[in-house]
Amino acid sequence: MVTTSPTPPATPAIEVDGIRFSYGDTPAVDNVSFSVARGEILGFLGPNGAGKSTTIKMLTGQLSPEAGTIEMLGMAMPAQREEIQERLGVCFEEKNLYLSMTGRENLAFFAKLFEVKDFDPEPMMERVGLSARLDDRVSEYSKGMRQRLMMARALVNTPDVLLLDEPTDGLDPVSALAIRDLIRKEADRGSAVLLTTHDMHEADTLSDRVAFINQGSILTIDAPENLKLAHGQRSVRIRTRHGDGVDEQVIPLDEAGSGDLIRDAVSDADLMTIHTEEATLEDIFVEYAGRGLA
Repeated sequence: MVTTSPTPPATPAIEVDGIRFSYGDTPAVDNVSFSVARGEILGFLGPNGAGKSTTIKMLTGQLSPEAGTIEMLGMAMPAQREEIQERLGVCFEEKNLYLSMTGRENLAFFAKLFEVKDFDPEPMMERVGLSARLDDRVSEYSKGMRQRLMMARALVNTPDVLLLDEPTDGLDPVSALAIRDLIRKEADRGSAVLLTTHDMHEADTLSDRVAFINQGSILTIDAPENLKLAHGQRSVRIRTRHGDGVDEQVIPLDEAGSGDLIRDAVSDADLMTIHTEEATLEDIFVEYAGRGLA
């Protein structure tokens, strides 16, 4: 059964109601509904083939839903596609940069398409850590550098809605961290962000709410912390020395007497480590979907 948290109090920038799409006889998105408020990051969490990318393509107007409605910034998609696209920033998993052009030229070209006046690529390239490669051809960029340039390009028009399809997939930790920081800053600026990912850690650290999607359907939508509290068991894992070995004890926090057990463990001179544990989004997704995110 699908469960949802209340709609955020802020005015939604994205409102999706009952959209469907199939490739031939195979349903890809089946009766999907959700909203994203301005300044909110909604993480679409699911395995490859779950319907995440197809949803993004309907939101960008590349595909038209067979049923249901999409409203973005108070306008209907695809009926008002051009007006909406002027205010969208999009970063696809597939790179579609102009490799023979420099980073500066790529950004300037897209700024011209959006009719952004007096656009200066240098501050944008500095935001994504590419200022030193501004005038290098993109064909010379690494995968991580190209992804950062894709993010910079998505921000050229200062978008009100940011649609990101696996923005850090396959990147090194430094590049992934830089992109996550940029996404959070865009949400803080007031952009509504829809982030599709199969990376549980990314969804957990970035998202205000997450939507579990599997086989084209949304299973639940809620804040990561709410899901972990509702479905996980809080516990403390304690490790102490025992001769040449190590003893490990797991104490549930919600059982009677747990405080005394933890107090005794902390006072043990042979205490090595103590840390709290909770269910991960991966654990909870498996509970809902009966399968992992891989």
